[in-house]
Amino acid sequence: MRPSDCRVRVSPGAPTLKSLTPAGCAGRPRRAVFALVAPALLAACGGPQSALDTAGSDAATLSHLFYVMLAGAVVLWLAMNGLMLWVWRIDPRPMPPRYARRLIFAGGIVFPTVVLAALLSWGLSIMPDQRAPGDGLRVEVTGEQWWFRVHYWPEGATEPVRSANEIVLPVGSRSEITLEADQVIHSFWLPSLAGKTDMIPGRTNRMSMEPTEPGEFRGQCAEFCGDSHAWMAFTAKTMMPEEFDAWLAAETGPAAQPEGALAEAGREAFMAQGCGGCHAIRGTPARGRVGPDLTHLASRLSLAAGALPMTRAALVRWIEDPAAVKPGAKMPAYDHLAPDTIEAMAAYLEGLE
Repeated sequence: MRPSDCRVRVSPGAPTLKSLTPAGCAGRPRRAVFALVAPALLAACGGPQSALDTAGSDAATLSHLFYVMLAGAVVLWLAMNGLMLWVWRIDPRPMPPRYARRLIFAGGIVFPTVVLAALLSWGLSIMPDQRAPGDGLRVEVTGEQWWFRVHYWPEGATEPVRSANEIVLPVGSRSEITLEADQVIHSFWLPSLAGKTDMIPGRTNRMSMEPTEPGEFRGQCAEFCGDSHAWMAFTAKTMMPEEFDAWLAAETGPAAQPEGALAEAGREAFMAQGCGGCHAIRGTPARGRVGPDLTHLASRLSLAAGALPMTRAALVRWIEDPAAVKPGAKMPAYDHLAPDTIEAMAAYLEGLE
């Protein structure tokens, strides 16, 4: 049969594809669909937010658990379908009642009990490692609506280093992560480095992470938490210890001074509009604790918890109307200001590295 013989014109109201497909062509549409879908499925196995493309010891453990359970599921699927094939096609003779009862008892009670007990015991045995104590650094993350408040507590510190929507961790050491929530339940999920842990109001949950390679990864709130749940993401950076120490030392410093007349005018507008009542910028009169700390805002990879890139145009868009970007955002809109004023405020914030 030539390939052209498999081309079938389907008119509206046709009963089924099978009835219109010439003999010998039935498998071709299926193969074509699989060829189109397979690359998309394989592409999902990598990237900055993949549980199978690991960059931490905890994620590697969970990935290993997944592959073991997947292998077990495949073996079970083959065994069950092989048994069905045997009794249906190969040897379809009636089975004596005593054999049937033994088969049901062994396959329906003994086998799943033993296998599930073994898998449960093994799964429980690796859980303590996911909650192991840290090596000195503690990162306190609070789920807000809809962003992440981040406080770094180096060993011996009396005051935290405040940040937001970005987590930076050293490679090769285990950092303790304490998780809280303000109003509603969130879920902290950073699949490339570790598992998933809920953030519950009034309760502190704990986990720890040990990155094994430097890079940039994406995290996400994995618990529906309101209007902008889908826009509640964060970035994680993993650095070599020396680079991390330098970053942390810079993060503790005050904000950069505005450069140029436009940025200077932006700082004055920022203070005049009362933005310092909600946001803190170290080294300035702005000391608010309601919203994210903006001291080193421009050094972050994204704006508004992953909703926008860190650019001046994005800052202008956010200042003008936050709710247009993130529905339900509590920050008020400043679209009543002159465009030049908003541009100046964005220029000032863009310089806070």
